[in-house]
Amino acid sequence: MATVEQPRTEVETLRNYIGGEWVASAADDALDDIDPATGELLARVPLSTVADVDAAAKAARAAQPEWAAVPVARRARAVFALREALWAEREELAQLVTQDMGKALDDARGEVVRGIESTEAACGIPTLLKGDTLGGIAKGMDVEMWRQPVGVVAAITPFNFPAMIPLWFLPFAIACGNSFILKPSERDPRTSARILELIDGIEEIPAGVVNLVHGAHESVNGLLDHPEIDAISFVGQASTALYVMERGTRSGKRVQALGGAKNSMVVMDDADLGDAVPAMMQSAFGNAGQRCLAGSVAVVVGDEARRSEVRSALAEAARDLPTGPGTDESVICPPMVARDARDRVSDAVDRALAEGAEMVVDGRERTNEAGALMGPTVVAAADRESELAREELFGPVLALLEVDDLGEALEFVNSSRYGNASVIFTQSGAAVRRYRAEVEAGMIGVNVGVPAPVAWFPFAGWKDSMVGDLHANGMDAIEFYTRKKVMTTRW
Repeated sequence: MATVEQPRTEVETLRNYIGGEWVASAADDALDDIDPATGELLARVPLSTVADVDAAAKAARAAQPEWAAVPVARRARAVFALREALWAEREELAQLVTQDMGKALDDARGEVVRGIESTEAACGIPTLLKGDTLGGIAKGMDVEMWRQPVGVVAAITPFNFPAMIPLWFLPFAIACGNSFILKPSERDPRTSARILELIDGIEEIPAGVVNLVHGAHESVNGLLDHPEIDAISFVGQASTALYVMERGTRSGKRVQALGGAKNSMVVMDDADLGDAVPAMMQSAFGNAGQRCLAGSVAVVVGDEARRSEVRSALAEAARDLPTGPGTDESVICPPMVARDARDRVSDAVDRALAEGAEMVVDGRERTNEAGALMGPTVVAAADRESELAREELFGPVLALLEVDDLGEALEFVNSSRYGNASVIFTQSGAAVRRYRAEVEAGMIGVNVGVPAPVAWFPFAGWKDSMVGDLHANGMDAIEFYTRKKVMTTRW
């Protein structure tokens, strides 16, 4: 997966964290972790083996019963300690995110804070874990329901949010009394490793409760197959989410698998473009479009004059959007995670043009030393069923579509196989009410480019954007990481 030829120098080979110890992987092979802004070789990432996964699973299993027996208030204090450690190191974590995956520094800071918010939400675990009772269901009979941990849980997390997404899962999982194994993306795992270093220094979290295994396919399959692992949380592309669900459930696991997206932004004919266009730029091109809430299709409602006005405004803003290394605090559109990712998106644009799409702004003219930079690109789709309009490209590409009215816009949005998010820009309450009622997406924005829910609500995609029925964060996290036990008594 190395993206740039590098002279071989002495760089760190990352270690796994198992049973409270930093240990070398049993693997002989490793991947290069490259800074996508400079091409610098940052670290070597071991392709951990099934044996590594087995060691982590056994350590987690050994630690879990004692951890589950810790009073819930003490587990909450442990999560509070994690929150404090993350907050103290939030700038360092943000800098790591930027260096490791290229994200603009301001976005990286926001990502880290969002992860801390998930940790803060999990600090309320004494309230969140409360059960239910019903007395007197029959003569002398009462019923109680309470929650107990699932056991050993694992998370397989993607490259695009290397701080936030692990923290969607880890704090809730351990607060509920589970032990935890993290398998971060092999593209940018150093942020996760730093989080585990912080956990290593928290005495309230015993050895073996939280573990980390680096790697790629073999370690993923090892987690999915391992009999000691009871539940899997996953975020990634839709096809992989389905694979994770099928393979994980075959081995008896509980699985939540968040998949990909193709999110539409509907621009009504009464939308204030002064507010809408900047929000759309951040949505489409922030983090180089590498996020599952990116607005990747602009659906423009109105007559020819309005369509021309919106196209011109989007084109002008895209051409002027600050692009470059994420360390430049003015940058909105940073490099993609690697050269191969950039090439894949550029090839998709070529295919769209060959099918008759019209280039509005060609950001492929911009690049950097690492070959990972691609500027904001705007393309008018020739076919509403084309790859450009329908498939997740995961890059800084905004497709343009034009429709006559809100009904036609809804028809397009709802015919997508994805249902992660959708936003509408309008001044009309009636349009918002209809959109809210009829749109087939789990997260909706009104005059908001990126409708990311705060951590007290579920991150709730529909259709192929979610395989399973319990989402990340909010009460869904408590539901996923616990099992209900109901007792009926007669005295």
